[in-house]
Amino acid sequence: MTSDIGTARGSALYIGALLGPGLLLLPGLAASQAGPASVVAWALLLGASALFAVVFAALGVRHPSAGGVWGYATAGLGRRAGRAVGWCFLAGVIGGAPIVSVIGGNYVAELTGGGVRVAATTAALLLAGSVAVVARGVRTSTTVQFGLVTLLLVIVVGAVAGAAPASDAANWTPFAPHGWSAIGTAAATLMLAFVGWEAIAPLTARLTRPGRVIAIAFGVTAVIYLALGIVTVAALGDRAGTEVPLAALLTIGFGDTGTAVAALGAVVLTVGAILAYLAGAASLARALRPPRAEARAEALPRWLGGAVLLSGVVLIGPLATGRIDLATLVNVPTTFFLVVYLGCTAAGWRLLTGVPRICAGIACLAVAVVLAFCGPTLVPAAVVVLAATLGRRERPRELALTAGRHGA
Repeated sequence: MTSDIGTARGSALYIGALLGPGLLLLPGLAASQAGPASVVAWALLLGASALFAVVFAALGVRHPSAGGVWGYATAGLGRRAGRAVGWCFLAGVIGGAPIVSVIGGNYVAELTGGGVRVAATTAALLLAGSVAVVARGVRTSTTVQFGLVTLLLVIVVGAVAGAAPASDAANWTPFAPHGWSAIGTAAATLMLAFVGWEAIAPLTARLTRPGRVIAIAFGVTAVIYLALGIVTVAALGDRAGTEVPLAALLTIGFGDTGTAVAALGAVVLTVGAILAYLAGAASLARALRPPRAEARAEALPRWLGGAVLLSGVVLIGPLATGRIDLATLVNVPTTFFLVVYLGCTAAGWRLLTGVPRICAGIACLAVAVVLAFCGPTLVPAAVVVLAATLGRRERPRELALTAGRHGA
């Protein structure tokens, strides 16, 4: 495979895979769970993110046609483990798409003052509309994805810069109001912001200067994550636990205009992210469950579209009635993606040598520790793993999973 992706384009691709609309939600959830100590969770996960970067870059170079996450797991751990990882990835997308739609719904509700019912209704409309669009074969182009990432960067930078002057040292005390163990809970929630290295890994072999690209991508995302986590606590104080933290930060700097900008940006980012989610998931779904020879290949397999819509009913409905909180909701797809990372890093330990192998081993242990804080959401992940390993075994068609950002 030729090296034909330069530093600028490669950096943009990596940053686009790593950043997503989860940044519009997760800083507030983490602050509500761990208080100012949530910044420690951000820092620890940045360390894990550096390990992921090394591991997936090495896997992408040494197994360039391995077929993405299920390919890495299959090569390192066997076909059953590969199927489990592949289906957990799909389950993460199926559970994650409604969460992303809720992000957009929350920002619309904040703008209109409509409350949780408006948020849930908006989320349902965004989800259903996005599924219908993908089912018709419409996909967002690379240019559109770059535009969405740029929009997210503008919103985050504007929020941080506008709210930073309002920072107050008093907002850092007490530092760990919910105890030090809450850092683990916050880390489990924030993990959704750190998936993405695996989605872009198959392109690593095509980078002209992979080391520089990965360093730039990690540096940019590290600065953004830490700045947002710190300013959310420092400027908002007791209000840091909001489900619309960027709207709160933008309001400090730009007044009511900031809330409107945040809502518009959140809706656009939500739709773009769900389209990218479903496009990537559709490719993997067709590989793991190939259509019959006489069946027409669909842009979005009907069973997958139906599963996403059913997930929306199961997850968004209880949120609207108050029977489930958003933090618990977020942990559903996060747990599935953690299982994916556990399988891939364990495979990396088996497949790689030298420094990447050491990084894979440390990363695998780190993921296992974070998984321990996922609580009840481990149950559906365990069910999917069990079903995938015990179900009928079909040899998946090989593909390189190079779709855009799947993580929120």
